[in-house]
Amino acid sequence: MATTAAALHILVKHKEQADDILKQLKKGAKFQTLAKKYSTCPSGKRGGDLGEFRKGAMVPAFDKAVFTGKVLEPIGPVKTKFGYHVIKVLYRT
Repeated sequence: MATTAAALHILVKHKEQADDILKQLKKGAKFQTLAKKYSTCPSGKRGGDLGEFRKGAMVPAFDKAVFTGKVLEPIGPVKTKFGYHVIKVLYRT
C-alpha cells in the first residue's frame, strides 16, 4: 500500500470550470500551463506542484483521490472545502 505520493493540482471555485479544465487536458493542454493560468492555490505559480506528501496529510477527499486514482491521468473534479480540484498524480510509493 502506498504511503507517499507526489501530485500536481489545479484548484478552482466552480465545478463547471474544473470540468472545462479536464476537457482542455483531454485535448492535449499542458497541466502546468493550466495550473498557472487558473489555479487559485499558491501552488499554481509552480504549475500546481504540491511535491511529495504522506497519506493523510491532505483533506480526506483529496487524499482518497490521490491514493486511489490513476497515476499520470487527470482526476476530478474532486470537491473539498477549498473548492474543486483537478489532480494529476505523478507517482506513489
